[in-house]
This record gives sequence, C-alpha cells and structure tokens, in this order.
Amino acid sequence: MRPLLALIACIVLLARSAGAEPLAAADYRLETVHVPGAAFAGLARDGGSLLVTDLAGGRLYRRDADGRLAAFGPVFPHGLDVIGDPTGPYRAARVGAEFIVAQGWTPANADENPLDHSLVAVDGAGKVRVISRDFWNPFDFVAAEQGFYVVDAARNSVELVAPDGRKKTLISFRRLPQKEGALQSLSPTEFEAGNGYEVDAVPTGIALHKGRLYVALFGGFPFLAGAGKIISIPAAAASEPRLEADGLNAPVAIAFAGTGAMLVLEHGTYDQKQGFAKGSGRLLRIEAAAKSRATIVSGLTRPVSVLVWDERQLLVSDLAGNLHFLRRE
Repeated sequence: MRPLLALIACIVLLARSAGAEPLAAADYRLETVHVPGAAFAGLARDGGSLLVTDLAGGRLYRRDADGRLAAFGPVFPHGLDVIGDPTGPYRAARVGAEFIVAQGWTPANADENPLDHSLVAVDGAGKVRVISRDFWNPFDFVAAEQGFYVVDAARNSVELVAPDGRKKTLISFRRLPQKEGALQSLSPTEFEAGNGYEVDAVPTGIALHKGRLYVALFGGFPFLAGAGKIISIPAAAASEPRLEADGLNAPVAIAFAGTGAMLVLEHGTYDQKQGFAKGSGRLLRIEAAAKSRATIVSGLTRPVSVLVWDERQLLVSDLAGNLHFLRRE
C-alpha cells in the first residue's frame, strides 16, 4: 500500500542489509520514518489513516495517505516520570464517534492534572470527557462490547471499565518469582544463592483474541533478561491465568496476525548503568501450535507498540521518534 509508505517531510532509513540497524527478517522490507524530538507510543488504525500518540508533546496525530502527521485534539499532560521515562497519552483508538485515550500518570515535575492517570474520550470537535480516573498508570487498553479492558501497570491489574465509568478488577497479578541466584551479577552480596527474589508483574500490552485477553507482563526493576511473560485469561470471567509464552525480554505490546500467530514486541534488555540497551528490542512471531518463535525485526531501541495494518504490513513505534513500517515481500 504505497500511500501508507509515502515519506513527506521525514527522514527515511532503509534497512535491508545485514549491517543495517534495525534489521528485518529476509522476507520483510523495512522502512523507518523518523521525526526529531518525538517519542512515539500508541498505534491504531482509523479507516485508511494511522493514529499515533506522541509522549514528547502530549499530542495525538493522524497520518493520512499523503504521509503527513497532523496533530488533533487537546494537548495532554506530558513530561518525565520519576524514573525518567516519558509519560502522557500512551495509547489511542477510535471507538465509534470518539477517540479513546489511555493517559499516563502525573509527570514528576508537574502538578496534578484532571486528565492524569485516566481513560479519556475525545469527540470530533476536540471536547474531552473523562471516562474514569480510577487508575494509577493505565498503559494500554482494548475496546469490546462490554466496555474497555485496561491494564494498570502500577496496580498490576486488568480492569474492565464500562462506558459509564463503572469499573471492576478482573485480575490482580502476583509478583513474579525469579530463579535462585538470578541477581548475583547485580549484587552478589545481597542476592546470595538460596535467597528468593520477586518483582512486580507490571502488565503493559493487552490484546483480545478469540474470547481471551492476552497480557504482556513486563516485569519490574531490575528488568531481568528472560523474565517477561505473556499470559491469557477468558474475557468473560476471571480465572487463573494461562501461560502463553515466557523467557521474554520486557514484553511491552501484543498483536495477532491474520494467521493467528501472536506478535510480541520486546522492549529490550536492561543494564544497571546504561538502562535499556540500544538495539536490544525485537518483534517476535510466536506460533503456539507449532511451538515456534521467529524474529521479524531486531535491533530496535525502546519500541513501544506494534500494529497489524493488513495481511502484509506491520508497524512498530519507538520512544526515539521512529515509525518502522514492515512489509512482507
């Protein structure tokens, strides 16, 4: 779909050789659109347009067939949180005549705002309606007939929010136990062999597929390599979660391809001194039936969202202001 890949007023990077970063699988062509100063997060489709959220400016953008990014709606609260990561309008999607936005928690250097840590509706005229503020850090959501399934990354829960704002908790995730000695390389005196250690689950991405909710468990600090998981629960009623995938590096988003394959976006691996390692993020294709796992694109730096555009095209956003367009050859 060439109009989607129109590159106007942007820097284009083509990654097709083994030496380029990021690197797509052999059967994909990768094009990257870079917008200096942006910190792209949420991706969604609105008919033939692409919806993008920018944490750096607190704006919603629409990208039409001409390839231009046009801001619309209000300026949402934005800035850096207490650990120095951007917060703001994490995700947005059109639902009926409105745009629904998951707005993050209050920036560290700002006063409380009525839109902070909330699920918000924006109408066509830009008028804002708060659906619910009963969250700590609503990072992602999916719309359904019952309302909105929202992951609260600070409460470690999945919430079902009715259109009128009524809310109930579907599941609260237990802390994730780590293997014995997993942290010895970080602090061999504090985390000795034989000592147990647990981290918060930190749910991030969520997807609804064939009646089940799939949730990415990012894992809490110090973000151990391979500690992330994907679990699922029935959307109709809470039950014990079912493990779908493990051994992941900070999974942050989930999507499903037309074939039924699960796409998992890994934020990357973490270093105590450097933070999340540059180029350590990946987009994986996981085939449950075949018990296979393949990398679609590697070398990503702090990716946030993945969107299935159609049967041949995928998109990935990242905090460095990049939109990565992947087209299967």
